[in-house]
Amino acid sequence: MNEPHIILWGAGTSRTIRPIWVAEELGLSYSLKPIGPRSGETQTESYTQLNPKQKIPFLEDGSLRLSESVAISRYLVNRYGSMATIAPPASIEEQAKEDEWLSFIYGELDETSLYILRRHEALAAIYGEAPNAIAAAKEYFQKQVAVADMHLRDKEFLANSKFGISDIFLTTCLVWAESCGIHLSDNLKSYLKRMLEREGYQAAKAQNTPQL
Repeated sequence: MNEPHIILWGAGTSRTIRPIWVAEELGLSYSLKPIGPRSGETQTESYTQLNPKQKIPFLEDGSLRLSESVAISRYLVNRYGSMATIAPPASIEEQAKEDEWLSFIYGELDETSLYILRRHEALAAIYGEAPNAIAAAKEYFQKQVAVADMHLRDKEFLANSKFGISDIFLTTCLVWAESCGIHLSDNLKSYLKRMLEREGYQAAKAQNTPQL
C-alpha cells in the first residue's frame, strides 16, 4: 500500500497542503515536488504535459494523473484509507454527506470568499485592488462559516462522527481565514486547535513549507 511511486506536486499554499495532509494521515510513502503556483514551474513544457491546467496540487500514482485537491484527497482515502488511518466512506450515504461538506467548503469558503481576498490583497499587483470586494468576501465568509460553527457545537468532526477529508478542508480554510484577519468564534477556534495538534497536520505543514 505504501509504495513510493506516489508523486505529489505543489507546496506552499492552503490548497497544496490538503493532499499532503491526507497522505501523512494515511502513512503513505510519497515523493513531493514542491513547485509553487507563481514560480514559473507550472508553466514549463514538461509540467504542462502532465497537467495542462498548469495548476497545483497534482498527483501521479502509477499511470493515474489527477488534479484538483478534492479529487486527489478523495482518491487517496478511497484507495489507501483504513480503519487505522482515515477510513473510506462505509456507504454511499456516508460519502454523500462528506461530499456535501466538501462542496460547501470549497465552493463557499475557499473559492467564493478566501480566494477573492487572495486575489485582491496578496495578488493585488496582478488582479488589482478592490476594497469593496474584499469587505464583501469577508462578510460572506462569516455568514457561511457560521453553518459549520453551528454544526460543530455538539460534534467533534464535520461528517459521519469521524475525522475525514472534510475536516482537512475546513481546517485549511480556517487557517487561511485567520491569516486574512477574519475573526473566528471560540467554538471554531477550539475545533481548529484540535485539528492543528494532529501529528498528520504537523508533518504536512512542514512538508508544505517551501525550503528557502
